[in-house]
Amino acid sequence: MLLKFIKEIFFFFMTVLGILGNISISVNYMISWCGGPEKKPIDLILIHLAFANFLIVFAKGLPNTMVAFGLRNFLDDVECKILIYLQRVARGVSICTSSLLTVVQAIIISPRTSGWRRLRPQSAWHILPFFLFFWILNAFISINLIHSATSRILNISQLNNEDNYCYVMLQSQKIKWIVLPLMVLRDAVFQGAMGGASGYMVFLLHKHHQHVLYLQNSKLLYRTPPELRAAQSVLLLMLCFVFFYWTDCAFSLFLSLSLAEKFLMGNIQKFLVLGYATFSPIVLIHREGLLPECWHVQLEKLGKHLSNFSIQ
Repeated sequence: MLLKFIKEIFFFFMTVLGILGNISISVNYMISWCGGPEKKPIDLILIHLAFANFLIVFAKGLPNTMVAFGLRNFLDDVECKILIYLQRVARGVSICTSSLLTVVQAIIISPRTSGWRRLRPQSAWHILPFFLFFWILNAFISINLIHSATSRILNISQLNNEDNYCYVMLQSQKIKWIVLPLMVLRDAVFQGAMGGASGYMVFLLHKHHQHVLYLQNSKLLYRTPPELRAAQSVLLLMLCFVFFYWTDCAFSLFLSLSLAEKFLMGNIQKFLVLGYATFSPIVLIHREGLLPECWHVQLEKLGKHLSNFSIQ
């Protein structure tokens, strides 16, 4: 009974936190995007990342929360197929977008003399084709779920994944050996790019730190450029991603190989799937102080508009 209550609270907390956090990030950067003189590629990438993470929380966290509170059989076959397919596609898009965020941020803070500087997006709109590619790629990789997802229990021996509200039936070896290598290749390529870009940013930030120490010893004032502060936030975000992704992989492997009781481990694995989507906006809000700054600026603008209207 206690475990059930804890499960209910955790799913409810993570779902509400994830939905509100990602909406807040999206609104903040949309306001910055629409109101600022410069359309920054990083802002557009963060909006897209928050949207993908919102879909993960909506498609995975909301049904799990409803199940945790005792609601059963509330989805039919079509709704199950849509939710499971959407969650898997959004998770892949989140991985790809996180990698793109790291790479673009590394290019932005690279020295002017670096060859990487030539790859810097000249406009934020140059990022849009990448988003389209991510959605098409992950929609293709996950298309097998449209057939295998169902809300009806056919035979417990035919099921390989039980979410309590939807089920994914065992697939043929042929389909498995097509889909699995594609997923592994996608994760390897994008996480490899993410790791390389993160290592490059750590190197640049280390050089900047040494430069700051030199200026402090010389009693000269120096302010950290906003690009480097943004790079620090992106690195923290990537650490959050790596932790939840690889911990989820470890638990998934354990669940597939273990013959022991899987109730507790299965629920932990469900929390881990939601972890990055839930806590990534919290990392950005805490690191950059987005909400207070955002709402302060917007209240100032609203006050000016109201004063101008009253004068007229």
